[in-house]
Amino acid sequence: MMKIKPFQLERYFAQHEFTAKHLLSCSDCEPLHLNEVLKMADKQALELWENLKLAYTESTGHPLLKEEIAKLHTLIKPEEINVMAPEEGIFIAMNCILEKDDHVIATFPGYQSLFEIANSLGCEVSKWQPNYKNGWQFDLNKLKSLIRKDTKLLVINFPHNPTGAILSETELNEIVELCRQNNTLLFSDEMYRFLEYDVKDRLPSASDLYENAISLFGMSKSFALPGLRIGWLSSRNKKLMQNISEFKDYTTICNNAPSEILSIIALQNKKEILEQNLQIISENLYLLDSFFKKYNNLFEWYSPKAGSISFPKLKGELKVDEFCKNLIAKKEVMLLPSTVYGFNENCFRIGFARKNLNTGLKILEEFINK
Repeated sequence: MMKIKPFQLERYFAQHEFTAKHLLSCSDCEPLHLNEVLKMADKQALELWENLKLAYTESTGHPLLKEEIAKLHTLIKPEEINVMAPEEGIFIAMNCILEKDDHVIATFPGYQSLFEIANSLGCEVSKWQPNYKNGWQFDLNKLKSLIRKDTKLLVINFPHNPTGAILSETELNEIVELCRQNNTLLFSDEMYRFLEYDVKDRLPSASDLYENAISLFGMSKSFALPGLRIGWLSSRNKKLMQNISEFKDYTTICNNAPSEILSIIALQNKKEILEQNLQIISENLYLLDSFFKKYNNLFEWYSPKAGSISFPKLKGELKVDEFCKNLIAKKEVMLLPSTVYGFNENCFRIGFARKNLNTGLKILEEFINK
């Protein structure tokens, strides 16, 4: 039987997400309301919604949805996409790719399932950790020192959760070439793609660059619709995608019918949604820059270039666990300590893609001043 450790981040959210009054660690963008999405629908999409039959759906996803997803790529075709819940995508892909004693490299700290499923399968996991100098940066030389001829899988996540770090396109191409040379599969978590503040920093999808890459994306972060529970895997590796389809028959089989139609509508209006989310992020980063400049004796902060989260440091002797625990107990404000990532730096995750950030910051300021 597969034994897997508790998902510390999700356990922390389960305890506090719906009881704390102010959430300062959310990684998603300001969630859209149902009526907002439906107002975006054209005549054809609205007919799909109004005539929707709550029956089983196609196991790899609605054909129109896969067509819209393919438009986010340059080479990926609709038949090279499988739609499923984002976490399900990680779980299935890891189980289809990995076997006991395989060598895996994963960006760390990170979303726990990106490396913990490999651990639970008995793999040897090496962690590619960032340097901290004027912010968080992943050094390719470190990666090169970790990769081996028998490395089965490299797991990356850019823009990165939780640090907000990104790579250049040149660096991503270098990673692809490194994988190709070592016959290593590449799993690329791209959940924060399209949240680059400058379009010049936007990376292509790994599944477009490398025939043995598999990319994860979805509606939860960039498109502000986490409640739909719609994500997808894309890859040009036909055998792997076939294995994923077969494995999925033992999990959800197919997707939520209303969520697929709403995802079609949202992706048809992606420009409007992304612009709105980037505007919120831009305004909130201005607030955060001012806040952390004012309290630079307590915090070390470098503004990121992409994504909806960052990982500032708490200065001094006070442990971040205690800081976050006291903040939630006394002010009902939730920040996410680095310990839920199993990371021993004195950091916390802060999210800045929600409209109510300023309210939470004011209460955090009261807490600090007391």
